[in-house]
Amino acid sequence: MSLLVVGSVAFDTVETPHGKVEDALGGSAVYCSVAASFFHPVQLVGVVGRDFPAERVQVLERHGIDLAGLEVVDGETFRWSGRYSADLNHRDTLAVHLNVFGNFQPKVPESYREARFVFLANGAPMTQLAVLDQVERPEFVLADTMDLWIDTARSDLVELLRRVDGIVLNDEEAKQLSGESNLIRAGDRILEMGPNVVMIKKGEHGAFLFSPRMRFAIPAFPVDDVIDPTGAGDCFAGGLMGYLAERGRWTVEDLRRAMVYGTVVASTCVQGFSLDALEKIERADVERRYREFIEFVTVEPTRSESPS
Repeated sequence: MSLLVVGSVAFDTVETPHGKVEDALGGSAVYCSVAASFFHPVQLVGVVGRDFPAERVQVLERHGIDLAGLEVVDGETFRWSGRYSADLNHRDTLAVHLNVFGNFQPKVPESYREARFVFLANGAPMTQLAVLDQVERPEFVLADTMDLWIDTARSDLVELLRRVDGIVLNDEEAKQLSGESNLIRAGDRILEMGPNVVMIKKGEHGAFLFSPRMRFAIPAFPVDDVIDPTGAGDCFAGGLMGYLAERGRWTVEDLRRAMVYGTVVASTCVQGFSLDALEKIERADVERRYREFIEFVTVEPTRSESPS
């Protein structure tokens, strides 16, 4: 079951209380693809400039990511810079230079068009719709969005919601899109707009899943050494989509477990700048943290726990 990821490839300059990195490898497609690669091979569609070095390409190739859909065009690669507050809960964007990403028109290679699982990373809804016009009968399509598109491209976003299986967004965006101040009503209202699944991210407070059949909530994995939250949301989506592609299906039970895997991978991402923490782990480490998470949220004691 192939997994297609479409989104940005970028250079990030990030400052947190723990330090600063310049021109680190980033972008929604990068974080999502690397997170998904722990579970399933990924086909990436994106664009970079001539300034994108070979060693950055090799980082992605080491994760088994198929880069036939990565265009290299004249110009400079997308650049973003931001600074986080002392508690890491707030971020100020200092600069955005879209560069070649500003005119990005995704071209899905012929060999990618039968992808059964598709993740449309955050981008203009018209761009995301253009991808859907190029793929054939996908099993599950999940799209990301943000407040900018809710404000400036709402009609296109509403059309997108009718054509995807799921949407992922944060709590403030969910309230903005739905017009509801209560998060539960917001999730139900967005379901009425067309998708079968709505996933609402709450950062350090976990995530909600809404579907016509059920509601589900999980906390975040407890991490005591958060270094850089950049890319955590994309890693959540990547881990989730990678697991579903590995399973080759998306039942309600699969979605619940996929959210846990997404949370686990995202919790690793935040323990370093850029891909630093993800570069140090393997699937076995993901599974180990998955088991830790299950013990963390399970009411009944496990065999390893001694009676009080």
